[in-house]
Amino acid sequence: MDLFRKKPMNTALHEKITLKKELKTFDLILLGLGAIVGTGIFVITGTAAATTAGPALIVSFIIAAFSCALSAMCYAEFASRVPVGGGAYSYIYTIFGELLGWLVGWLLICEYLLANASVASGWSGYVHGFLDGMGLHFPQALRASYDPANGTYVDVIAIAITLIVTYIVVQGAKKALRLNNLMVIIKFSLIALFIVVGIFYVKPVNWTPFAPFGLKGITSGAAIVFFAFLGFDAVSTAAEEVKNPQKDVPRGIIGSLGIATVLYIGVTLILTGIVPFTHLDVKDPVAFAMRFIGHDMIAGMISVGAILTLLTVLISMTYGLARLVYTISRDGLLPITLSEVNEKTKTPHKATVVVGIISAILAGIIPLNQLAALTNIVTLMVFVIIAAGILQLRKDHGKPKSGEFKVPGVPFFPVVSIIVCFYLMFQLSLTVWIMFAVWLILGLVVYSFYGYRHSRLNDEN
Repeated sequence: MDLFRKKPMNTALHEKITLKKELKTFDLILLGLGAIVGTGIFVITGTAAATTAGPALIVSFIIAAFSCALSAMCYAEFASRVPVGGGAYSYIYTIFGELLGWLVGWLLICEYLLANASVASGWSGYVHGFLDGMGLHFPQALRASYDPANGTYVDVIAIAITLIVTYIVVQGAKKALRLNNLMVIIKFSLIALFIVVGIFYVKPVNWTPFAPFGLKGITSGAAIVFFAFLGFDAVSTAAEEVKNPQKDVPRGIIGSLGIATVLYIGVTLILTGIVPFTHLDVKDPVAFAMRFIGHDMIAGMISVGAILTLLTVLISMTYGLARLVYTISRDGLLPITLSEVNEKTKTPHKATVVVGIISAILAGIIPLNQLAALTNIVTLMVFVIIAAGILQLRKDHGKPKSGEFKVPGVPFFPVVSIIVCFYLMFQLSLTVWIMFAVWLILGLVVYSFYGYRHSRLNDEN
């Protein structure tokens, strides 16, 4: 029983893919920004500043961005040298073999499903707030996921928006990302409006004390805002639909992360300069800051922008998850029918529909509060394995060729990435570690009874 059999590192496979290759660097940067710039900029900035780091939250963002940049560079080198879909799953399958590749894919499925469901639930919350303000009230039973104590049983809006986004993504990468791009541009316009208006109301006195919670507060803030950067890995799942994956995918990953970092720092500086950080522990800090200085109309526009923001995350995550499931099923580790490509749209329609339905069920029925941290730990574990994969890639295949992206400072930076990710993982509770172990065990069971027996590599032995 060979658990570590490897997929061939065959970049020529890219030319045989049946998916439509039409994406460029600009599309990938906006895909990444659609996934990254979500609740982080509109929600986390306020609560993290008020409760952990104060105005020094900008330092927390720099630390978190540095740790994410280490992982992003590892993703970029893999994307340049192994330009096939599936992202981290395909990279690790190629370098460490089938078992570890499957486990990474299994962890990513968990990450994307939970992210999708929680974003849909968050979107529903914003919409209900908007409708309530207009005097339109949904029945209590249909407002949120199953929680009889609060009189809620199913979140109808979360289910509806997940299914609508699924339909959009089924129509094709270019169409789905065209809508994503439009909403990302609108979202950025609103963020720019906040910065341009807010900069005239900044009072430097609000930045003192700069680090009220000390160094511990800054590092705790970094652990919180680290997750505001997640989503750049969705870019790597699109490799099979990119015209020039060796160059465009690394640019998309690093470009989206870099732009997001500048935005986060800029918004945090303005936010803490306008409002004393002690007042920022609210659900809508950016809109709150505009109301604080008397710009209620801009605050309303930003609230609508937050709704659009969450929708772009949902599109990006659904797109990424569908491509991941498509790739895993094509390798035989999940039912092969999920790798079927629609002749008209050139999209993995069955994989997209299945992940959309599962996401809708999770969003509509299952309370996700206790599971949110599970997203964090599985993502960090994937980052650890990716960094280790770069070390093995260099050992087995040498340095990148001319024109391929190269992680600088190997082995130093990948080792630092591993240490940082493990440090953040150990900040999480024992309960989260237990859930993580249960998900891994379930993945091993699925692989033992289905994946290993149906793997395409069996046909080559």
